Amino acid sequence: MKATEANAKTPTGKVNWVLFNPKTYATILYFLLSLPLGIIYFTVAITGLALSIGLTPIFIGIPLFFGVAKLLDGIVNFEQSIIRQILGLPAAPASYTYNQQSAAGQNWFMRMVRGFNGRLFIRNLLLVIMRFVTGIVFFVIMVTVISLALGLITLPVVHIILMNEIQLDILEHSLFSYFHIDWTYNQQYMLYAGVGVVLFWIALRVVNGLMQVQRRIMFVDELDQQAQQTMPLQAQAQASVQSPYYEHPADQSAPEFIQPAYREL
Repeated sequence: MKATEANAKTPTGKVNWVLFNPKTYATILYFLLSLPLGIIYFTVAITGLALSIGLTPIFIGIPLFFGVAKLLDGIVNFEQSIIRQILGLPAAPASYTYNQQSAAGQNWFMRMVRGFNGRLFIRNLLLVIMRFVTGIVFFVIMVTVISLALGLITLPVVHIILMNEIQLDILEHSLFSYFHIDWTYNQQYMLYAGVGVVLFWIALRVVNGLMQVQRRIMFVDELDQQAQQTMPLQAQAQASVQSPYYEHPADQSAPEFIQPAYREL
């Protein structure tokens, strides 16, 4: 019962009331920065791997390779922490983070070799490549849907300014003229602005949906799943070390004096 209540209180990262939620606009800023950051991550990863492979014959590429692996791990952890911060998720459990304990007398190269994980390196490399691809795709989708919505909302203002300044009527050959609908400019303004507001709300929902996709691509929920799997093991360990001796409380209802039973003759 307590576990169910705890899961119900745990933040899910889903965004409600998108129009007035700061998480939505933090997500927009994240995707605006995702394009240059994705390019930087991809360039650093590919350049580092190429240099480490090319410099392997002179033994400089080997420590460079381990350094690139450590850098990729830092990039992935940084991206996961940003997504958690935007969605309001709790910080990564300390039990899942890698804690490298260096033995006395070992240099930095031996510490990097002992801390290297091949599966983790391949996963981080693929995540950086996916981060580069999703940064471009999600940036284009977000800019397209938001620009379309804001363009319809600001269309009345733009039309008035162009009519007053250079006498350019951008609504002269609109859809209303093709269907012979005699609507005034004010009626068209209201229609375009209303459609723009609806599209802007839909665009914000699309942006939040893209963030949920990015959350799954970057394995943000993997940390919580690992923590939930380790919790029963910790509970069993605590139960195993519990003292087998149990002191029963004294029975207060027992009589103070116990009279011996005797047999009537």
